[in-house]
Amino acid sequence: MTTTVNGEAYVPRDGETVLDLIAARTGRPLGPDGRPLDGDRLGLAVAIDRAVVPRGSWARTLLADGQQIDIVTAVQGG
Repeated sequence: MTTTVNGEAYVPRDGETVLDLIAARTGRPLGPDGRPLDGDRLGLAVAIDRAVVPRGSWARTLLADGQQIDIVTAVQGG
């Protein structure tokens, strides 16, 4: 199974979710609601195949073969 994360090939583990991916990429533990357990802001959005995945769905969204996953950092201002 191969997916693409921000344009790079990625092979997810069996049963890996968006929450698992984001926690691994940021190195921060996340709660089941996708919020960092340290209380700070995460400032990320995730899209799979160009559709935004709401943070509250990360824990139950499994990574699947062929998906294009984009992790975007939120930036303030115009």
